[in-house]
Amino acid sequence: MSGPNDNYDPKQVAALSPEVIDGYVADALSAIEAAGSSEELKQARLAHNGDRSPLALANREIGALPPAARKEVGQRVGQARSQVARAIAARQEVLADQELAKALVEERIDMTLPVQVVPQGAVHPVTAIIDKMVDVFVALGYEVAEGPELEAEWYNFDALNLPSDHPARGEQDTLWIEPIEDAKLLRTQTSPVQAREMLTRDLPLYIVSPGKVYRSDEYDATHLPVFHQLEGLVIDKGISMADLRGTLDHFAKAMFGDVATRMRPHYFPFTEPSAEVDLECFVCHGESVGNPDRPCRTCRSEGWIEWGGCGVVNPRVLRACGIDPDEYSGFAFGMGIERTVMFRNGAPDIRDFVEGDIRFSRSLLGGAR
Repeated sequence: MSGPNDNYDPKQVAALSPEVIDGYVADALSAIEAAGSSEELKQARLAHNGDRSPLALANREIGALPPAARKEVGQRVGQARSQVARAIAARQEVLADQELAKALVEERIDMTLPVQVVPQGAVHPVTAIIDKMVDVFVALGYEVAEGPELEAEWYNFDALNLPSDHPARGEQDTLWIEPIEDAKLLRTQTSPVQAREMLTRDLPLYIVSPGKVYRSDEYDATHLPVFHQLEGLVIDKGISMADLRGTLDHFAKAMFGDVATRMRPHYFPFTEPSAEVDLECFVCHGESVGNPDRPCRTCRSEGWIEWGGCGVVNPRVLRACGIDPDEYSGFAFGMGIERTVMFRNGAPDIRDFVEGDIRFSRSLLGGAR
């Protein structure tokens, strides 16, 4: 049986002597202290405490030593590597504080300097005015009602007392959906919502219905094939034309300020009696009428501007929707939303509403009263 091998190479042991290890540590500490940035410290760590550093290579040599020398040399190398690691951590903390302080000084933001603000969007004028119009009626106790834009012919025409030979049913006004036999169309007004509500809601009924409508109209400065309307409907006991007049006066003042209204006799199949609602010109207040020295482009010197239509609900419409006209009566009104915006803000061309120019939206919202 052979005994332990106590013989080993003195040169190999000399390479791991305290003097050599201390020299490795001294070189490492010097490089660490000289590092002036985190990047330089990283290079020093790789050179003196990385996998190919002198101390790492010395640590690998321990396994080749005889057992009698391993413990002492292992402790020596381990303590040296720990000392270098602590020095790296301490230096990293110092450098981090220095770099943070430098960044706070050099990268601070001067709040007094002019900046280029990223342009923000704007609410479309139609959306904004719908909210204002609806708020007026919600404050009066009305409810908001909506309906489909693809509508059945019965709701759009028959229920509203428009006979089969009425011109509005023709292709010159109505956009029909094929096949024609299905009697489907893009609604020409928001009045079908009123018919739907009368058929489904309990009485009394106080609603407003804003929405998009479609007509086979030319695209020009005063017409759009797709535009917006707001219609109102009241069905209750004892409702008269006087209630309608008071409601519209209140609505007009809420939209345009202290402005007068008037009603001119007109014909609508779904109301009887019916009227057109005019606004006193809020630019000249009638002073341009008969006065060539003070012409008014807004009202064309007529003193009044047409706003919408209204009237007492026709008894035939009430019967078609299952309401007894001997017990209930009501009124309805409607006006174009784009036209309301144009009146309030002086927009000259209705096509601007669909061109998508945000400058148009900002100019109207900024000038809204």
